[in-house]
Amino acid sequence: MTVLILTCRQDVTADLVVAELREQGVPLVRFDPADLPDQAGLSVEFDRGDFTGYLSTEGRLVSIHGVRSIWVRRPGRPAAHAANPSEWLTAECGQALYGMLYATTARWMNHPAAAEPARHKPFQLRVAQHSGFAVPSTLVTTYPRAARDFAVQCTDIVVKSASGPPTADPPVALPTTRIGPDTDFSDVAAGATLLQRYIPKAADIRLFCVGSELFAARKTAASGQVDGRYGCHGHTWEAVDVPARIARAVHEYMTLTGLAYGAFDFAEDADGLWWFLECNQGGQFGFVELETGQPIAAAVASWLAAPGAAHR
Repeated sequence: MTVLILTCRQDVTADLVVAELREQGVPLVRFDPADLPDQAGLSVEFDRGDFTGYLSTEGRLVSIHGVRSIWVRRPGRPAAHAANPSEWLTAECGQALYGMLYATTARWMNHPAAAEPARHKPFQLRVAQHSGFAVPSTLVTTYPRAARDFAVQCTDIVVKSASGPPTADPPVALPTTRIGPDTDFSDVAAGATLLQRYIPKAADIRLFCVGSELFAARKTAASGQVDGRYGCHGHTWEAVDVPARIARAVHEYMTLTGLAYGAFDFAEDADGLWWFLECNQGGQFGFVELETGQPIAAAVASWLAAPGAAHR
């Protein structure tokens, strides 16, 4: 049985898992949807109650019935590498590829039907509340007055992106920024804005959930640090134990969202409380594994290689 990895060609995190799967002797195929239809192919047939399907890439052919699990890591946009790309061709190739894969009984990490809503910050925050996490007061609004009232109520807030940096060349950085109640909020009317109560951080926490396994790392925050993704403060990631309360909340979150993998970000305050910030359903783990030595790639590989019923 084969593990199917949907990702782009340049993906160091996927490389770590590929190495682990090969070490375990597990057959795998790495497939980039962007290569359809020029550099990769597919065929699926439904006839007299039978269903057959095949994918081909880089000279390899895999039967869909031989796929045990599918890892949606960082797939390219279908037909993006085609000689004559178009929105129509992307839609057609996407319908064919994912429609065929949805018809299998393979396990998913993560199934797109679960991953799509899990990308949305407001949904994440509501699920986090239900799961038992501490969640900072948050407002998403297009009303300047609502933003001003929220800022006065909280006194110290941050503004952050709800969707992440926009696609641009060169890339655009949108760090979480600390602002006060005297800010001019008139521009909030131009687009949905996410405001959140500022949590003074003692450290950043990154936690990875792989199936039922948890791996957490802690990085001490610099004085007054707001967004740990930007700027180098000389602090490194160190492995840390997961508090029982956090473990319960993580497993509840994963159950409610239907995810098999999640990368959680927390802000640890001076009292040691972990505040939920977000869960990236496709977040990278390679940098934490390299600094802490935690076997995250091996855990992902083992989950993908394990037999079992479909996970959706």
